[in-house]
Parts: sequence; C-alpha cells; structure tokens
Amino acid sequence: MHREVLNRPIESRGLEQTIDLSTPLSLRHAFLFPLQSKASREEVLRGALLLCLPGVGWLLNMGHRIAMTRRMQRGLPAWPAWRDHRELLRHGTVTFLGMVEYHAPAVLVGLAARWLGWPSLWFVAAVLWLLATAAVPGSMTHYCATLDPREVFNPRRALRRVAEGGRAYWHAWFIALAALLCSFLGLLVFGVGFLVTSVWFWQVAGFAFATAFSQKFKLAQAEHDAPVG
Repeated sequence: MHREVLNRPIESRGLEQTIDLSTPLSLRHAFLFPLQSKASREEVLRGALLLCLPGVGWLLNMGHRIAMTRRMQRGLPAWPAWRDHRELLRHGTVTFLGMVEYHAPAVLVGLAARWLGWPSLWFVAAVLWLLATAAVPGSMTHYCATLDPREVFNPRRALRRVAEGGRAYWHAWFIALAALLCSFLGLLVFGVGFLVTSVWFWQVAGFAFATAFSQKFKLAQAEHDAPVG
C-alpha cells in the first residue's frame, strides 16, 4: 500500500507542480522551480526564517533539499518537504560532514603552506578545493535516492560520477552560479531579503544538479525501499 502511494504519478493527486526532475534542464525551469506554486513559495519563506537559527537552520535547509529531491525521485511532488525536522537535521548533518571530508585535504595543505611558507602549496590547496567542490554534487543526488551515507563519504565515486555527468553537469554549474549572482540582489532589501534569495539559490542549484544526475543515472525511475525522508 505504501509503495503504491509513493509510485502514484504527480498529476493524479491534483497537486500543482509543472517543473520536476523529468523537465528538460534549463535556466528558466531551474529559476522557476522554487517559485512555481504557493506551496513551494511558502517553503522558501519557511527556510528563510529557519536561517535565523545559526548553524541549525542551515543544516535543516540542507536536509530539506534532500527531502524535496527524494520525493520527486519517488514520484511525489517536492512539497510539502518540511516534515520531521529531526530527520531533516540528520540528512543535513550527513551531507555537511561529507563536504567537510571532501574539503579537508585542501584545508590541511593550506595550513601546511602557511606553516612552512611554501607558496607552491597554496596552488595545490586551491586545486584540491576546486576538485572537492566539483565532487560534492556527484554524491548528493545518489544519497537522495538511497539515503545511504556511504554514497556521501566516497569522494572517488563522486568524482567518477561527475566525469560521467558530461555537459548536463556543467550546465547545472552554470545555472547554479547564475542563481548565486542573482541571490545577492536580496541584499538590496535591507539585507533581510538575502535570507529568502539564498534559500531560493540553494533550491535552484539543488534542483539543477538533481535533474542532471537523476536523468543521467535514471534515479527518478528507480524503486527503493527506504521511506521518504
């Protein structure tokens, strides 16, 4: 019964979502994804309010993006995804620790460069940082599909998926960087608007990478036994 509900198509439930993981990836679709319905806009605003909680709010928003992607992979609408905050916090913490693991070598090399005074090590640290940043999306979408932390704590596998992602992966980066630039417009609204635009940016970026990898690796069609987070 539970799996029948999970696999029911979005349209059959009469919920308003015209842009999902099956939609061709484009700048317009990605930018509109978090704004396409009343429910999606409400969740952006809720995420912005939670950012007022230092640290915890950011982790909750990270977990929220995991939940939205997983719901779409299972044939559900992305919203509502602000459910079970403890689970969202757990998913956000797992993905944050994964990013720490990926970037740790760059930080260590940077500290060594400062301590030893070797300028060449700064270049190595920068290259390692860029590789780590590029690798992060290679794990997140698969983690959404399986909720298996081993998907996150495997940078070599993530880099391999990035290499296999091809043009769609780099298209997702273009969209993410464009959204990042646009998000700074929120600073014009007394600075507070940046809370909203930053949540919008992260959801745009998450949707872009989730679409690229879900379509490439057919994750949206896969069936998994783990419950929706």
